[in-house]
Amino acid sequence: MINARNAGLIVALLLGAGISEGSDPSQTAAVRTGTHDSGVLRTPLTEQERTRAAYWRLSESEWRRYRSLMDGIRGNISPSSLSPIEALGIHARDDAERQRYAEQWATLMREDAKRVLAFQQAYDTAGQRLFPAETLIDYDRLPDPTAKRDALWSHDRLLLFLRLDCRACEAVLARALARIDQVAGVDVFLIGIAADDDAAIRAWASDRGIRPDWVNAQRVTLNFGDSVLERIAPHGAEIPLIVRRRGDTLTLLDRGSL
Repeated sequence: MINARNAGLIVALLLGAGISEGSDPSQTAAVRTGTHDSGVLRTPLTEQERTRAAYWRLSESEWRRYRSLMDGIRGNISPSSLSPIEALGIHARDDAERQRYAEQWATLMREDAKRVLAFQQAYDTAGQRLFPAETLIDYDRLPDPTAKRDALWSHDRLLLFLRLDCRACEAVLARALARIDQVAGVDVFLIGIAADDDAAIRAWASDRGIRPDWVNAQRVTLNFGDSVLERIAPHGAEIPLIVRRRGDTLTLLDRGSL
């Protein structure tokens, strides 16, 4: 039995940003695109803006519209790295304009990809010429690919949370049983099965080669898992779930650890 006090799994929190409660994006956009925008659209470009517009192959009127968009809601919901062409394309006024900006962006991206690849080729050539006898990676210093087996010690127990009809669960169980002699034991917790259906568990175990002597010696234990999973992963977990118990510490393992 697992003590809930000792059951701990790392739960990742997704942090998201949004418009503050009570605000109306359409109203915000309307405020920013009123007399303010009309003034922005008439404001002459600075020398720096003219240079940037030419760099992006945009006319002065296009740059003014881009500036107006970034002063409005687009500038509040998109990163500052958003290109002028993307901003104008997102806010295209008709299909033809959207297509034109899409083609312009695709052309620029293709040109940039060619430049990046050309530089990479030049870099590779320079590296081979300047350092012909040296390798970029010292393979002797890379981790041993068998090091993953260090994730398990002889006194550890593996806790497997599985479902009856689950191919991935079958693979995890097979790998765990193949290492039965390298750990203290394997505790199988079946999810989604009635708590009084002992016959179903015994049939499932027999079909998967779980030997009675393993069960009698508690090298393998068979358990109803729903309540235990709820305690150690109250926010839910993807099945199959593999947990290592080392003393009083529970640690979530990935499937590659087996």
